[in-house]
Amino acid sequence: MRRYNDFASYLRRHFGCRVQKVSLDAGLTCPNRDGTFGQGGCIYCDHRGSGTGAAALGLSVTQQMLRGQDYLRRRFRARKFLAYFQSFSNTYAPLERLRAMYEEALAPEGVVGLAVATRPDCVSGPVLELLEGYAAERMVWVEYGLQSVHDSTLALINRGHGFEHFLAALKLTQGRGIKVCVHVILGLPGEGPAEMMATASALSQLPIDAVKLHCLYVLRGTRMELLFRRGGYTPLTQAAFIELAIDFLERLPYHVVVQRLTGDPDPARLVAPEWSVRKRETLDLIAGRMEERDFWQGKMVGARP
Repeated sequence: MRRYNDFASYLRRHFGCRVQKVSLDAGLTCPNRDGTFGQGGCIYCDHRGSGTGAAALGLSVTQQMLRGQDYLRRRFRARKFLAYFQSFSNTYAPLERLRAMYEEALAPEGVVGLAVATRPDCVSGPVLELLEGYAAERMVWVEYGLQSVHDSTLALINRGHGFEHFLAALKLTQGRGIKVCVHVILGLPGEGPAEMMATASALSQLPIDAVKLHCLYVLRGTRMELLFRRGGYTPLTQAAFIELAIDFLERLPYHVVVQRLTGDPDPARLVAPEWSVRKRETLDLIAGRMEERDFWQGKMVGARP
């Protein structure tokens, strides 16, 4: 029995082969940085916005796609690819610029779909209509950075939007053939297990297609680093994160795809927690602990694999 609905298996069922995401940096920014909705960005986000920094190096979208495809073919024997606009808010640009960068990413051979990471307060009808057109022929994901359903937490981390913005974006996205993935961070300041499980329970009631779980880690040059070094924040231990991740999955219906179960920080930028760079180890421990506890995704809501 597969104890959670993992993304790799989902893609293999859909396309019949190994499919990998190619991470792309379009050189965009964020309305929570440029003053449109806020200043300075989220307290855990550094100047690269969780992306590759490839745009700053002068690499075009096409160059990034071709390099990524070549690497993923060699490492994973991938045969098909999703173009993943990861850095910053990838619906935050004039419509024609978005159209150009999406179509550039979809052009190389073997690209079967598009994934666009953005903020829930950063989508509009025209942008979603553009993505809807691609979704008629390809797999299209919009990945909304929610992080928590608690407005007090969102204010504390300087997220710049509330839960109601996410609900509005979700409603606007529905009915277009676009799949929705929601990003959630475990271990945010001010949140304990009850708050994190409340986020899981709230998402279980919504028409979403996938989640990504992250452990909050501290990067150099962020306000989180200052908070951490002053003793104002203690990161989750690996053992605590594993239990929280399993408890989260237990509340999530099995049809929801789990695109990610832990983050993947750059070791050169990481301050804490040290264990978060050991991704494979953490995933193996989660799998083993689910076996020990006889837990599976959706168990609490009556779902079975």
